[in-house]
Amino acid sequence: MSDKVRLNGIDLFAYHGVLPEEKSLGQRFVVDVELSFDCAAAADSDNLDDALDYTAVYDLVKTAGAEGPFNLIEAVAGHLCRRLLTAFPLSKVKVTVHKPNPPIPGFLGAAAVTLKRDRAWLEAGDGA
Repeated sequence: MSDKVRLNGIDLFAYHGVLPEEKSLGQRFVVDVELSFDCAAAADSDNLDDALDYTAVYDLVKTAGAEGPFNLIEAVAGHLCRRLLTAFPLSKVKVTVHKPNPPIPGFLGAAAVTLKRDRAWLEAGDGA
């Protein structure tokens, strides 16, 4: 299936990171999701009931993204993949977690990790 639903720039505040300051002070993260979802029924019917509720996706990412804390953004991305595949009828997910201000002296960019997971990964128990 080639149908995709994307939400880019989901802004959240959480207490993830390796350093004690990251866990106590918290910081901003930005999440992008790409969801493989069969949009045929929604495209034909023009009915919201046949579509993926991306407001619910947004709410889940905001809530699950703040759970933890996790040391690594890889773990945050994996947690989000698991939660999205469990909550919605998706065949695949692609989750990117951006850390806009990583604590690297002199580095003004962002760090990011992208994970791609599918339903087979979840069902095989790798998503547990």
